[in-house]
Amino acid sequence: MAEQQDNLIPIYIMGKQYMVPSTLTIMKAMEWAGYKLIRGVGCRGGFCGACATVYRIMGDPKLYFGLACQTVVQPGMYLAQIPFFPAQRATYDITKLEPTATTLFSIYPEVLRCLGCGACSKACPQEIDVRAYMAAGMRGDIAAVADISFDCIMCGLCASRCPAEEAQYNIAILARRLYGRYLAPRSQHLQERLKEIRAGKFDAELEELKGLSKDELVARYKARDIEPK
Repeated sequence: MAEQQDNLIPIYIMGKQYMVPSTLTIMKAMEWAGYKLIRGVGCRGGFCGACATVYRIMGDPKLYFGLACQTVVQPGMYLAQIPFFPAQRATYDITKLEPTATTLFSIYPEVLRCLGCGACSKACPQEIDVRAYMAAGMRGDIAAVADISFDCIMCGLCASRCPAEEAQYNIAILARRLYGRYLAPRSQHLQERLKEIRAGKFDAELEELKGLSKDELVARYKARDIEPK
């Protein structure tokens, strides 16, 4: 604790200065400063996108983006969280759609407004080439949109920087849903296993497992056959 106290740096949270240890992430620094995080916090592991943060460094006019749970604080950091960005989000029933460019354009017509400026890509904390998948969307290439946007964590930072006011991340998840339901190759092994489950092949074994104690379950888990890598 004494070492931390000797290595404090100034940061600004919502415009107010706080002295925090230089080794902390933005999220931990906010908690150090006394903030109780209710919104803008989730998995704490960089996967959920709930802690999207925008910041500037004193003397640097550039706007920076990151996840609060992954980004380490810097001296003179001015920051504000964006746990939710009010981007356009359409309502649809995926079971009633067709995997076509017409579907994409009718649900999100703003996809055709893309300027190709790249501001969305610069804002992405996952370093996804958002501009590339938006270009694929303008071509109606749903498979390409789904592939390029696969690592999207839906933080919304791309939309916050878009001069055309598009909701890139919502457009991308529509493409991934269309691809997953209609275009992705089906696994024959999975289909066979589903048939076995529906036929009750594993019912007796599941009932046996449900009757085991925690210690028995742990022992069974440790003794299981593991598939070779």
